Amino acid sequence: MQAQHTLAAPRLAASAPSLPRLSRRAGFWAIAFSFLAVTALSTAPSALYGLYALHEHLAPLTVTLVYAVYAAGVTVSLLLAGHVSDWYGRRLVLIPALVLATVAAVVFILWESLLGLLVARVLTGLALGATVATATAYIADLDLGRDGAATRRSGIVATVANLGGLAIGPLAAGLLARYAPGGLTLPYVVLLVALVVAVFAAVLAPEGRRRAHPLPKYRPQRLTVPADGRGQFLAAIAGVALSFATFGVFAGLAGRFLAGPLHHPSPALTGAAIFLTFGIGVVVQTTTTTWPAHRLLSGGIPAIILGLGVLVVSAWTAPPSLALFLIGGAVTGLGASAIFRASLGIVIATSEADDRAGALAAFFVVGYAALSVPVLGLGIALQYLSPQVTLLIFGLAVGIGILAAAPALLRQPDSSQ
Repeated sequence: MQAQHTLAAPRLAASAPSLPRLSRRAGFWAIAFSFLAVTALSTAPSALYGLYALHEHLAPLTVTLVYAVYAAGVTVSLLLAGHVSDWYGRRLVLIPALVLATVAAVVFILWESLLGLLVARVLTGLALGATVATATAYIADLDLGRDGAATRRSGIVATVANLGGLAIGPLAAGLLARYAPGGLTLPYVVLLVALVVAVFAAVLAPEGRRRAHPLPKYRPQRLTVPADGRGQFLAAIAGVALSFATFGVFAGLAGRFLAGPLHHPSPALTGAAIFLTFGIGVVVQTTTTTWPAHRLLSGGIPAIILGLGVLVVSAWTAPPSLALFLIGGAVTGLGASAIFRASLGIVIATSEADDRAGALAAFFVVGYAALSVPVLGLGIALQYLSPQVTLLIFGLAVGIGILAAAPALLRQPDSSQ
């Protein structure tokens, strides 16, 4: 009888039904939602730092340190895990990243102290770094054209998921903190629910890339450029660096500028201001779907310069102008998102399936480093300078960088189309 039981076990295991899989189309949207959920978690605390400062008596430089550990987590994760899905498959990297983001949301909810905030931000950074390149490549895998190349739609949806999450996170957190009880808890409860749904969606999604055979020896991501399209890739790197640096200037200064010179400390207004800047990017993605990369760049570069100029002017009017500040943020976001989409499209088009996640990891390492540097610099500068002078200095620095890179960006052909 024991022998019969032993022989029957394998037959039972073999006949066990496997999990149902979503169609490629449904999986495409499921991965996009998962990407959006993680990016929303990554920016949600931006609208709540004022509450954290009051609740935990945090100095402005301490808040900057909290952001620094998050940025470090993103960069480390991109370097160590952003390219691994090219070898092991997309799901094997994305699902643990989503679980890690879920754990971060739980830490935010249960550990309302400076140490808890630091831990949660590190976990969020690690989750985002593993997600951003993997999910972007995954979305491209599930929407290949007849020629096997990534479609225009995949680039647009990946960008919308990225910028849309960055916009929705602070808006939802700010509104819930302002108008609902549990200002430092409820936003993360909502995000936790979304992340749990995202985990199940990723589990059911079809694989976008088969596991490599044989598996290469593991190594961290090397910041290299594709052999083909080297000039285009370097131009795309410049584009993402400048667009993310622009986002970083606004996101790093919005809360402090609103609470300081503008005398509007509401987390809802801070969230709405950040939403406006990132959210305008979603509008750009959905209304310029047929625009070639050169047209996006030609419109985006002057828009960023104009937006930065309006932001600086808003700080130096007497009294400082909330309306100009919001208009400047919107125009800046419009230009930055146009450059971002053009740059991302170039990277997707110039990289092969075998190295797409690795190329995207390099792309986003540069982007998130550029996003972080202004935030950290602003935190230090505000210890010694007024918000007006700080905005002027950083606005000039980013604007000069954009003007210097404009010729290289505009020389690139539209191979992303």
